[in-house]
Amino acid sequence: MSDQSARAVADLESGVILATVAIAAAPERVFRALTTDEIVKWWGADRLYRTTGWTADLRVGGAWRAEGKGADGAHFSVGGEYLEVEPPHKLVQTWKPDWDAGHTTILTYRLEETPEGTRVAIRHEGFAGRPDSCRAHGSGWERVLGWLTGYVSPARGHYFFCRLLPPRPSFAMDMTPEERAVMTEHGAYWRDQMSRGHVAVFGPVGDPLGPWGLGIIRVADEEAARAFAAKDPAVLSGRGLRYEILPMIQAVTPDSAA
Repeated sequence: MSDQSARAVADLESGVILATVAIAAAPERVFRALTTDEIVKWWGADRLYRTTGWTADLRVGGAWRAEGKGADGAHFSVGGEYLEVEPPHKLVQTWKPDWDAGHTTILTYRLEETPEGTRVAIRHEGFAGRPDSCRAHGSGWERVLGWLTGYVSPARGHYFFCRLLPPRPSFAMDMTPEERAVMTEHGAYWRDQMSRGHVAVFGPVGDPLGPWGLGIIRVADEEAARAFAAKDPAVLSGRGLRYEILPMIQAVTPDSAA
């Protein structure tokens, strides 16, 4: 596929979110992941929240409900009713989360079969007059589609070793306040990309010659890996931080080793 990253656009004025992703899996496989208790296996990340329970009566007029637990230990739930059910290509349902003052919106999934798998398109509407909620749900859908892709198509993409080289060997020990602020933004960027399913692991390495940063990412190709690095606040800061990027010849993961 030419573009496998999940993308979402939130129109704050109209209150509509559009999101899409291309997945290397059949529509039937994707539809099952969206409508059964498989959801508890993939919807969430430890640093944000986890879905822990799912029930659904998959028919027009049937109810669905998901429950979960946030990283702070707080419980949440979201539920609704199915308005249209056309497996495996279309699903329309109401969306009523307990964290959004019980406001009800309409969520539509469309699954289009492609030569490579499935194009998933989401339309989430009903946020007019609620720009903060619209914006938050827009960001959330990018993460969710990333989790979905990683679950139904875990072999998607290639792994790359990313080494972040500091401007001086003592950088980790004698950062200025400005440099420390940049590295805080750098960490937030990598955590966000991890929540979207692009990062396997990252962190500083205690090299005797001077610490440096390590990250393993999974993206479509080397061009995407370099684009990933170029958007890092550490690189954008212009303070001399730079990446060495090498493709992994073979990556052994829990999925591939099973």
